[in-house]
Amino acid sequence: MTDIQDFKPDWVSAPGETIADILERRNLSLEEFAKRMGSTTMDAEDLLHGRAMITIEMARKLENVLGATAAFWMIRESQYREDITRRGQGALDIEWLKELPLKEMINFGWLRPIPRAQDRLAACLRFFDVPSVRAWRDLYHNILELAAFRSSPSFEPQPGAVAVWLRQGEIEGASIDCASWDLRRFQDALSDIRPLTRKKDPRFFVPELVKRCAGCGVAVVIVRAPRGCLASGATKFLSPTKALLMLSFRYLSDDHFWFTFFHEAGHLLLHGKKAMFLEGENMMSTKDEREANDFSARFLVPRQYQGELLQLPINALAVIKFARRVGISPGIVVGQLQHTGRLQKNELNTLKRRFKWSRSS
Repeated sequence: MTDIQDFKPDWVSAPGETIADILERRNLSLEEFAKRMGSTTMDAEDLLHGRAMITIEMARKLENVLGATAAFWMIRESQYREDITRRGQGALDIEWLKELPLKEMINFGWLRPIPRAQDRLAACLRFFDVPSVRAWRDLYHNILELAAFRSSPSFEPQPGAVAVWLRQGEIEGASIDCASWDLRRFQDALSDIRPLTRKKDPRFFVPELVKRCAGCGVAVVIVRAPRGCLASGATKFLSPTKALLMLSFRYLSDDHFWFTFFHEAGHLLLHGKKAMFLEGENMMSTKDEREANDFSARFLVPRQYQGELLQLPINALAVIKFARRVGISPGIVVGQLQHTGRLQKNELNTLKRRFKWSRSS
């Protein structure tokens, strides 16, 4: 007798066929089904034809609308995707996995170890909440095209790693409870956030930073960049009332962390919802980036102190006294002096605070 687990049919049945059968038996139109699902008719058509992947959220809606359990719909979806892969339609999709930093995704806890390639493929599609690799390419091609992400010819980030970092930021940002976006309130909050630059321990200043920004409609997340992603920060709007401000803490120094934070804050204040901005190494200059850089530099060291900064004696004591008077950390002053060329990149770096990722990060 053949074990049912070994049964491998030559046909592929999309979950949409089951949905269509139920709609026909209940005499429900596509339009009525879409309305009950809280989606558009086009989205409903994509679901029926297997173009849309059943996510956990969608499975729960199907449970409420059609009656079968969410677990049933998730198993149905998983079997369908596995059947597609088994028939060879997903062979190229498996190759897509090589574009993703799977090792870091597992090490960082974003993905669990999965032995079978087909299951890894399904897990990664669920991570991005997309139905197919083609949909992923369309989505992230558009994002990177729209992003203020301009690199020099020598800078070649790995798009898969950048996409993973951005997606993890979206996931973490979505879980932060925020007030509605308020530009004026956020602008005022930055003055209260600025003194946090003098706090030494991220365990104390990061929760306070997140809390104060959430009160203005900005979800601040710090997401470690996987290998191949050289991003330092990013901003985008998750919804009309909620902004996302991502930081990678990539250089693990206070000067870079805070300059990047205020740079991203500058994008939100100066450029609003018009685009997503992504910052990284060796970026080519654009008007928006220059404006954000200037905002950050002037917010950290206000204009009335700029002349004094450029004339500051090059010694640790002078830097510490100036930083105390201005109300920022000495490391930020060192970073600004290095940026202007007053200091070499290897000078006075002992004044910068250095951080380490915890083992759980």
